[in-house]
Amino acid sequence: MPSFEFVRYEKEGHVATVTLQRPEVMNALHPPANEELVRVWHDFAADPDAWVAILTGAGGKAFSAGNDLKWTASHATVSLPKTGFGGLTSRTDLTKPLIAAVNGFALGGGFELALACDIVVAAEHASFGLPEPRVGLVAAAGGIHRLPRHVPLKIAMGMMLTGRPIPAPEAARLGLVNEVTTAADLLPAAKRWAAAILECSPISVRTTKQCALEGLDRPLPEAMRADVPALRRLFTSDDAKEGPRAFAEKRKPAWKGR
Repeated sequence: MPSFEFVRYEKEGHVATVTLQRPEVMNALHPPANEELVRVWHDFAADPDAWVAILTGAGGKAFSAGNDLKWTASHATVSLPKTGFGGLTSRTDLTKPLIAAVNGFALGGGFELALACDIVVAAEHASFGLPEPRVGLVAAAGGIHRLPRHVPLKIAMGMMLTGRPIPAPEAARLGLVNEVTTAADLLPAAKRWAAAILECSPISVRTTKQCALEGLDRPLPEAMRADVPALRRLFTSDDAKEGPRAFAEKRKPAWKGR
């Protein structure tokens, strides 16, 4: 397992846990942290035994406050890796499911990281917002495009044009959060979601994510036609044979992910 200074990267069974490790700055990310996260996500994507990832932040105050503005001010530069903020927000080839366990403030790039995940579990004291216009910036790591795809346009514009954060219960009401928990129950809840995903075939899960995301901006008939290559791979996989066999034999399937 590679070691990192600004990220804690752990694997247990088929679940990888990625913890942003800069609590002294509310887990804000600077270029060295971003580069470490690029390596983390590359490793997760390439590991055939890692099927689900949980992303969270160290400490109880913040998931991530986004870009480290103090570092940016002192270095007079803003740079992101090709795969985006946190090595993730511009990455479109990661079909393995991602769960954000939001343990506090998810602001700016932190919110954009959560938006880039597939499932969001939030502690009840967490909050979400894109405050970039308040400091002369813009949510350029996908936030200005992902948020209007998650909630009605007027809601998204109200949040983005004012920079106003919203609390976790409101985020859940708007459909930005799957579950709100106590702080103590946050990681167990995220792991429960991961365990539920692991009951399914990993190749089925990845095909579902890939087809769903690739079809979002296409008319329905076109989206369904575009699914065909991925579905062919799925239907000829070992898992596609194992699932019906296990059902007929009244046992739990032994998924292989291929």
